[in-house]
Amino acid sequence: MPERARKRAGLKAASKGEETRARILEAALSSFRERGFEAATMRDIAERAGVATGAAYYYFPSKDALVMDFYRRSCEAMQPMIAEALNGAAGLEERLRELVRVKLAYFAPNRGVLRALLRNGADPKHPLSPFSRQTKEIRDIDIAWFRRILADCGFRIPRDLEQHLPGVLWLFQMGVILFWVIDESPGQERSDRLLSRAAKGVCALIRVSALPLMRPVRRAALELIGIVQGADL
Repeated sequence: MPERARKRAGLKAASKGEETRARILEAALSSFRERGFEAATMRDIAERAGVATGAAYYYFPSKDALVMDFYRRSCEAMQPMIAEALNGAAGLEERLRELVRVKLAYFAPNRGVLRALLRNGADPKHPLSPFSRQTKEIRDIDIAWFRRILADCGFRIPRDLEQHLPGVLWLFQMGVILFWVIDESPGQERSDRLLSRAAKGVCALIRVSALPLMRPVRRAALELIGIVQGADL
């Protein structure tokens, strides 16, 4: 077979493999939404995807691998969305709101999947937890966005607080997402109100933290951050 023909055949096979992989992932997400993560089986997922169980295991050795692929794809897909949402956003409060809103809008079709994963997310030792070692690469990409929105935010941030704020804001985001996942108000409108008001409050606290009289309060806050991070500050 000529070299060009071999390359075309290879590209076609890769494209078909990616299509099958995506179909299995979508079947898994549907199964997680309907049955829950624990009750869903690879056999059921394969059946939904229209492939043999062995084929499902070929692409994804476990349900954990399926979820990790979902996390990675989501992270990659959201990068340009976040950049666009932040383009022209004025000030830290607006940037913070827009950054979190991108996540909520993106995950809205799979809110049931996130709910199904809540039990695993609460355990930092579970590989699917957003706090785990296995998800650190995705977490670092996320935290980098919070570092960016702090740059030139319109007010001075104390140096001793600056290095810790991206991680703190990431935790703030996770709290909002958790509330949104369990929020049963129509259209999760309570979550929208929570995000708007909490973002305003957080930014006000950061702004006043630079005042000299707030130094003891800031020190206490840093000690709390140290406890959460497991470090001495």
